[in-house]
Amino acid sequence: MSEFVDFLNSTGFVAINWKNCVMLLVGLFFIYIAIHKNLEPYELLPIGLGVIVANLPLTGLLDPPMINSGYQESGFFGIFFHYGLSFWNILPPIIFLGIGAMTDFGPIIANPKVLLLGAAAQIGIFCAFWGALSTGMFSLSQSAVIGIIGGADGPTTIFLSAQLAPELLGVTAVIAYSYMAAIGFIQPPLMRLLTTKSERKIEMKPSRDVSKLEKIVFPCLTMIIVILVVPKSAPLISMFIIGNLFKESGVVPRLSSAASNELLNIATIFLMITVGTQLTADTVFKLDTIIILLLGLVAFMFGTIGGLLSAKIMNLFLKDKINPLIGSAGVSAVPMAARLSHHIGQENNPKNYLLSHAMGPNVAGVIGSAVVAGVFVSLSKGF
Repeated sequence: MSEFVDFLNSTGFVAINWKNCVMLLVGLFFIYIAIHKNLEPYELLPIGLGVIVANLPLTGLLDPPMINSGYQESGFFGIFFHYGLSFWNILPPIIFLGIGAMTDFGPIIANPKVLLLGAAAQIGIFCAFWGALSTGMFSLSQSAVIGIIGGADGPTTIFLSAQLAPELLGVTAVIAYSYMAAIGFIQPPLMRLLTTKSERKIEMKPSRDVSKLEKIVFPCLTMIIVILVVPKSAPLISMFIIGNLFKESGVVPRLSSAASNELLNIATIFLMITVGTQLTADTVFKLDTIIILLLGLVAFMFGTIGGLLSAKIMNLFLKDKINPLIGSAGVSAVPMAARLSHHIGQENNPKNYLLSHAMGPNVAGVIGSAVVAGVFVSLSKGF
């Protein structure tokens, strides 16, 4: 009988509590919306599975690496967190390599003005940063990590969290991806509120054809200038540009294909599951988490507002008007934000084709959020 009691005490049924049960339901909810609603399935499905695994007690899967009797021991997912994010932080740059291999700089090259829209959309980052700092609940490093949620860029959020505030990694990453998935609910009301119907009907001229030489020279110059200005952005910016040049060169199709397919898929699997495993009950059931959730929403909304208003201001000085809807694509949710701008534009004018124009500020937003992350890392020594 005592053996049976000992066995029973060694099972997870004895150690599980109501907080674990709630998190198991959260994981199942992520799985549900990923499969049934098809919302960001490549991110939310593995995150949901990671949440479930992390909240099953007594597994030891999250144990950090440690030396015991001359041998290194760790939990299975503890290895991925330690080497993939916390210590080496290699997974987000690999994701950027794949994103770069799928990115077209043509819209930015054809219409450089859209860079301003991508820059303006980063205002959400700083609104959330100062908002988090003003609460007195978060350090400067933690406030920087919370602020980056406003860029709506999951890999950048993970990259910065792992470097400055690994204790917030799971929460900030999931919030960033959740808002990316909910972009279709958050942005349209703001887009309709801050633009008139006549503005939403504005037709933009087709972009000029961009030469292959331009598509090679521009990313090279961008990488050199950005990294010289913000050296700590190098891991993300360099991999982003390298992936893009694989694609645009046309001479390494296997490398381009591997970066945008196999390598990106493998990195996504490990990154998203690892992020999910950081959402343990002990981490989530805190007042801080609710505050971060609200600040992330504010950041995302202000990023959208900044892009929309900057486009309206630019139209005061431009002969060829910009449809303000593309300003909302200045957040880094690629390509969801650009598609949404196009969709809302066609609702008001079926002849409108804004997708190619919106991709300009969308890609600029990716670069902008990576640059801001680099600035925060550069200043981290002072934090």
